[in-house]
Amino acid sequence: MAHTHFTSIPLIDVSGLYSEHPAERRLVADELGRAAREVGFLQITGHGIARELRDGLVDQARRFFARPLEEKMRFYIGQSSNHSGYVPEGEEQFVGGSKDLKEAYDVNYDYTEAAQVYPLLGPTQWPDSADFKREVSAYYRAALALGDTLFRGFALALGLAEDTFAGITRQPTSQLRMIHYPLAPDPVADRPGIGAHTDYECFTILLPTAEGLQVLNGDGQWIDVPLVEDAFVINIGDMLEVLSNGHFVATSHRVRKVSEERFAFPLFCACDYPTRIAPIPGLPPRGERVYAPVSCGDHLFAQTAQTFRYLRERLEDGSLQLPDGAAGLSSFGQGGREVTA
Repeated sequence: MAHTHFTSIPLIDVSGLYSEHPAERRLVADELGRAAREVGFLQITGHGIARELRDGLVDQARRFFARPLEEKMRFYIGQSSNHSGYVPEGEEQFVGGSKDLKEAYDVNYDYTEAAQVYPLLGPTQWPDSADFKREVSAYYRAALALGDTLFRGFALALGLAEDTFAGITRQPTSQLRMIHYPLAPDPVADRPGIGAHTDYECFTILLPTAEGLQVLNGDGQWIDVPLVEDAFVINIGDMLEVLSNGHFVATSHRVRKVSEERFAFPLFCACDYPTRIAPIPGLPPRGERVYAPVSCGDHLFAQTAQTFRYLRERLEDGSLQLPDGAAGLSSFGQGGREVTA
């Protein structure tokens, strides 16, 4: 199994997934499956998320990130109980050790039931702005609903029942990241906005405001993802690669050093925390790789703990331990096959 030498990103109108006619839904699913197998990335239109929701999200991000650093740090992610809040520049570090030129605000499912507590699932740490919470929450709910629709489409693309994933996405560990890439005019500081990586979850729904995203093809070349009006970028993550038994592949990507200020809003669509991630029974393997089962929440937490500075410090001082059998960073997709660029 290997990525193809694609040179462009497929663009798919997914409005047919909302059709009452199964044949129309399957036509779109076939396109989704082709893109997921051959590229691991695609762009979609016809998603139904109103421009007002998208504009409200962008506006709140601009307002928050314009605050002084000391004010933003009042909501530092390391102070939260469930890994939500402000992420300053340099907090994250991926494979290779480079630090990213970005800042972020991470919003979770906002799970408030106290009966079950998980490291990545709980009440979101919100900033002191009712408008921020209202507008960001509205976008989150709409994007999460789109994720449910795409889960149905991907199930069909694998030849499965449309509701295959419905039972394991009830209180998902799906995080929305509000990311700000400031303009870095210093030509000496030639660092990427975010280093090469695969996403940990099932798939990502990305709303960008400018170009900068690049995808690694099967020839080891970085392919630019164009900015398309009203389109979301979708990419396959680690967990859907495992669930699909390698039919869909997590693709390495990065954000190059930006030539203009850029915002990006990825919603990482995942399953419920205790979900056992393993190849779905009945799906034959694609390629020779054998996927060991992982816990959805444990995998996400292990990857996160190896990436964020405040969690790495807890690992180093012994106050935090990785889950048993935790995989290293970039263990799936092209990272798992030792592809380099």
